[in-house]
Amino acid sequence: MALTKEKIIDSIYNQVGLSKNQARRVAGSILEIIKQTLEKEESLLISGFGKFVVKDKAARRGRNPQTKKDLQLRARRVIAFRTSGVLRRKINHDI
Repeated sequence: MALTKEKIIDSIYNQVGLSKNQARRVAGSILEIIKQTLEKEESLLISGFGKFVVKDKAARRGRNPQTKKDLQLRARRVIAFRTSGVLRRKINHDI
Protein backbone atom coordinates (compact mmCIF):
# COMPACT_ATOMS: atom_id res chain seq x y z
CA MET A 1 0.00 0.00 0.00
CA ALA A 2 1.29 3.46 -0.88
CA LEU A 3 1.94 6.23 1.61
CA THR A 4 -0.37 9.10 0.72
CA LYS A 5 -0.27 12.77 1.60
CA GLU A 6 -3.25 12.24 3.89
CA LYS A 7 -1.42 9.45 5.74
CA ILE A 8 1.58 11.75 6.21
CA ILE A 9 -0.74 14.41 7.64
CA ASP A 10 -2.26 11.83 10.01
CA SER A 11 1.21 10.73 11.15
CA ILE A 12 2.24 14.31 11.88
CA TYR A 13 -1.07 14.84 13.72
CA ASN A 14 -0.63 11.68 15.84
CA GLN A 15 3.13 11.81 16.50
CA VAL A 16 3.77 15.53 16.94
CA GLY A 17 0.53 16.58 18.56
CA LEU A 18 -0.34 19.38 16.18
CA SER A 19 -3.92 20.04 15.19
CA LYS A 20 -5.09 18.47 11.93
CA ASN A 21 -4.97 21.88 10.17
CA GLN A 22 -1.47 22.58 11.48
CA ALA A 23 -0.30 19.13 10.39
CA ARG A 24 -1.81 19.74 6.93
CA ARG A 25 0.04 23.08 6.64
CA VAL A 26 3.34 21.53 7.78
CA ALA A 27 3.08 18.67 5.26
CA GLY A 28 2.04 21.07 2.50
CA SER A 29 4.91 23.44 3.28
CA ILE A 30 7.50 20.65 3.24
CA LEU A 31 6.21 19.30 -0.07
CA GLU A 32 6.15 22.81 -1.56
CA ILE A 33 9.78 23.39 -0.51
CA ILE A 34 10.73 20.10 -2.17
CA LYS A 35 8.89 21.01 -5.39
CA GLN A 36 10.41 24.51 -5.54
CA THR A 37 13.91 23.13 -4.99
CA LEU A 38 13.57 20.59 -7.79
CA GLU A 39 11.93 23.13 -10.12
CA LYS A 40 15.07 25.25 -9.74
CA GLU A 41 17.03 22.12 -10.79
CA GLU A 42 18.79 22.00 -7.43
CA SER A 43 19.57 18.72 -5.71
CA LEU A 44 17.70 17.87 -2.53
CA LEU A 45 19.65 15.97 0.13
CA ILE A 46 17.87 14.55 3.18
CA SER A 47 20.45 13.01 5.51
CA GLY A 48 19.70 9.40 6.41
CA PHE A 49 17.12 9.18 3.61
CA GLY A 50 18.61 10.01 0.23
CA LYS A 51 19.19 12.53 -2.51
CA PHE A 52 16.89 13.74 -5.29
CA VAL A 53 18.67 14.99 -8.41
CA VAL A 54 17.28 16.54 -11.60
CA LYS A 55 18.91 14.88 -14.61
CA ASP A 56 18.76 15.65 -18.31
CA LYS A 57 17.84 12.79 -20.62
CA ALA A 58 18.81 13.04 -24.26
CA ALA A 59 16.37 12.48 -27.10
CA ARG A 60 16.28 8.86 -28.18
CA ARG A 61 14.54 6.39 -30.41
CA GLY A 62 11.67 4.46 -28.94
CA ARG A 63 8.88 2.16 -29.99
CA ASN A 64 5.17 2.25 -29.32
CA PRO A 65 4.53 -1.16 -27.73
CA GLN A 66 0.96 -1.36 -29.06
CA THR A 67 1.60 -0.43 -32.70
CA LYS A 68 5.29 -1.43 -32.87
CA LYS A 69 5.99 1.83 -34.73
CA ASP A 70 9.31 3.59 -34.18
CA LEU A 71 9.14 7.07 -32.72
CA GLN A 72 11.45 9.77 -31.43
CA LEU A 73 11.29 10.47 -27.70
CA ARG A 74 12.09 14.08 -26.91
CA ALA A 75 14.83 15.25 -24.58
CA ARG A 76 13.51 15.82 -21.09
CA ARG A 77 14.37 16.24 -17.44
CA VAL A 78 13.70 13.54 -14.90
CA ILE A 79 14.07 13.30 -11.15
CA ALA A 80 16.35 10.54 -9.92
CA PHE A 81 16.52 9.33 -6.33
CA ARG A 82 19.48 7.67 -4.68
CA THR A 83 19.02 6.21 -1.23
CA SER A 84 21.45 6.99 1.55
CA GLY A 85 23.66 4.19 2.83
CA VAL A 86 21.78 4.26 6.14
CA LEU A 87 18.39 3.69 4.48
CA ARG A 88 19.81 1.11 2.07
CA ARG A 89 21.17 -0.93 5.00
CA LYS A 90 17.82 -0.70 6.83
CA ILE A 91 15.92 -1.84 3.73
CA ASN A 92 18.30 -4.79 3.37
CA HIS A 93 18.16 -5.54 7.12
CA ASP A 94 21.91 -5.05 7.48
CA ILE A 95 21.54 -3.05 10.69
